[in-house]
Amino acid sequence: MADLSFKGINIVGMAGAVPKNTIKNRNYTEHFDQDTVNDIVDKTGIEERRFVTGNTTASDLCFAAAEQLISDLGIEKSEIDILLFVSQTPDFRMPATSIILQDRLGLSKSTAAFDINLGCSGFVYGLSMAFAYAQQPGIRKVLLLDGETRSKVYHPKDRKTGFLFGDAGVAAIIEKDANVGVAVFSLNSDGSLQDLIKIDSGGYRNRSSADSVIERVVDEHGNIRTDEHGYMNGTDVFNFVLREIPRNIKHTLKLADANLEDFDYYIFHQANKFMNDYLIKKLKLDVKKVPSTIDKYGNTSSVSIPITIVDQLKDKVEGKKELFLCGFGVGMSWATACIPVNDMKISEIVEVP
Repeated sequence: MADLSFKGINIVGMAGAVPKNTIKNRNYTEHFDQDTVNDIVDKTGIEERRFVTGNTTASDLCFAAAEQLISDLGIEKSEIDILLFVSQTPDFRMPATSIILQDRLGLSKSTAAFDINLGCSGFVYGLSMAFAYAQQPGIRKVLLLDGETRSKVYHPKDRKTGFLFGDAGVAAIIEKDANVGVAVFSLNSDGSLQDLIKIDSGGYRNRSSADSVIERVVDEHGNIRTDEHGYMNGTDVFNFVLREIPRNIKHTLKLADANLEDFDYYIFHQANKFMNDYLIKKLKLDVKKVPSTIDKYGNTSSVSIPITIVDQLKDKVEGKKELFLCGFGVGMSWATACIPVNDMKISEIVEVP
C-alpha cells in the first residue's frame, strides 16, 4: 500500500459549482415506466441530479468554483504555483485541461499544471498530491480542481447507470499552516478489476468507429447503450466495497494512530444510499457525522466527496476539525485519508447555466 503522511498542510478553503439544470429522477420516465423508475430511486436514494447543457464541460464548472473561491479568500492569483485538475471527462484528448484552466484563470506562466485521470478515488489522490507539493519550501499555494460531467458518459436507456450519475465541480486551495497536525493517506489500486466499471471504446485501444456508436441491447433486461458509454457491474462493485473498504479504513486509522471516534465528520464517496448505509452500520458511525448529498446530486464520481463537504459542512469547519475521507470506484481504485483542517472557509455553491 502507498501510505503517505504530511504535517503542517491545510485546506484553506473550498468552493463548488453545479449546473443549474436539475433532473428530477422520479420524472425521468422517457425510457422506463413509473414503477420501474420509483423502484430505482427508492433503492439508490437519488431523487435528483444536475446535468450540464450544451457544450458545458467539467472545466467550466471548476472555473466557476475557482473564481468564487479565489475571490472569497482574497488571495492573489500570482501566489498559486501548482494547478491540479482531477477528471475523467476532460475538454479534449489533448492538450491537458489543467493547462487550459491555467490560462483561463489568469495564472502565471510559471504555474505547473497537469491532469489526474482518476474516477471515484480521484479527490483523495489529488489531495495527497496537493499536500506533497505544498510541503515543498518554494511552493506557496496549490489549486486543486476536480470536475466531472458524468451525464455525458452513461446512456439514459441503461437502467443500471442512467439514474445514478450527475455533474459537478469543486476547487480547493492548499497551503502550509504550522497549526495543522499530521494528515495520513492510504492509496490503493487493483487493475485486475478494470472491467467492473468501464467504457470499452473511444480511446486508443479500441478507437471510435461507426460501429462503436451504435445503440445495442446489452443484456436480458433490455438495457441499451453504445460501446462508448460507461457500464458497471453493480453486484461485483458492491462486493469489492465489502471486501476492501472496511479493511483499508482500519489500516488508515492504524497509520494515523487514531480511532474512528476521533473525527468530527466522515465523508464517503456518494455511490448510492444503500452502500453508504452499509458502511455506516458496519463501522458503527454516528449518522449525524456522516454528511450525504446522494439524494440531491447523485453520484458525481471523484467530485462527490468535496461537493458533499461544500454543500453540507459550510460554517461547520471553523477552528480545528478532523475529517475522515474515503473514495472508491473505477479502476478499481480506492483511497482513505485522515485530514486535520484549521478554519477552512467554504464558499456558497455556484450554479452554472
